[in-house]
Amino acid sequence: MTKRTKPKKLDKAAYEEQLLRLQTQLVDMQQWVKTTGARVVVVFEGRDAAGKGSAIKRVTQYLNPRICRVVALPAPTERQKTQWYFQRFVEHLPAAGEIVLFDRSWYNRAGVERVMGFCTDEEYERFLRQVPGFEQMLVEDGIILLKYWFSVSDVEQEARFRSRAADPMRHWKLSPMDLESITRWEDYSRAKDEMFARTDTEIAPWYTVESEDKKRSRINMISHLLDSVPYVKMAPPTVPIPERPAPEGYTRPPREANRYVPDVAAELEK
Repeated sequence: MTKRTKPKKLDKAAYEEQLLRLQTQLVDMQQWVKTTGARVVVVFEGRDAAGKGSAIKRVTQYLNPRICRVVALPAPTERQKTQWYFQRFVEHLPAAGEIVLFDRSWYNRAGVERVMGFCTDEEYERFLRQVPGFEQMLVEDGIILLKYWFSVSDVEQEARFRSRAADPMRHWKLSPMDLESITRWEDYSRAKDEMFARTDTEIAPWYTVESEDKKRSRINMISHLLDSVPYVKMAPPTVPIPERPAPEGYTRPPREANRYVPDVAAELEK
C-alpha cells in the first residue's frame, strides 16, 4: 500500500472563514469574466473519490450557473464514437463571458479508457499526440485553461469508498468502475504517469492538488485558480429598484381556487 503522511486537520472555523473569503473572490472573478468577455476552462481530473466533485461544488456554490457551468459528460453514444474524439467536448467550450468546469474531460481517453480497454492502442496514441496541439489552439485563441489533478493515496481512497458504501445518502456515488479502480491501482498510476509525461506542457501545464484532506485541497485549489486568472475586482452594475405603482383595481382570485402543497413544515413550529 502507498504510504502518505496524513496532513493535520484544519481548524473548522478558520477553514470556513477562508473558504467564504475565497468564494467572495470567485464572485469578483465571475464579474470580471462577464464584463471583459473572458473565457475560462478548468479541467478537474484525478483518482476516483479524490475530491473533485466537492471542490467543484465549493467553486460554484455562489456563482451564476448561466456564467459558470459544470460539464460532466456521460459515456459517448454510438454516433459520437465515430466522430473526432475531441468533437463532443468542443461544443461545451465557453463563449465570451463564460466559465466552464469539466468534471472529467477529454483525459478520459488517457485514464479510464486506456486502463479498461475502452479504446485501442492506436486511438490512445493518437490522443496523446493530438492533445498538446488541441490545448495549444485553445490557449492561443484566448481561452484561460487550467488543469488540476486531484491526488489521493490508495489507503484514503479505499476509506472513502467504504464510507460511501455505508452511507445511504452517498451510496449512489459508488459505481462498478469506481470499485475497479481499487484492483487496478497500479494500472491507473502508470496511465497517469504517461499522461503527465506527454501532456504536461508549458502552455497547458498540470497542477497537482494533494487531496488526502479534502478541506485543505479545496482551499489550495481555489486559491490557485484565483491566482491564475488575471481578474480585477469590478463594481457590479447599479440596478435601480423601481417604486411599486399604485394598485389599479386588480382582484386576486379566491385562494380556494388554487391547489397548494400541504404545510408539513407546520409540524416544526414551536
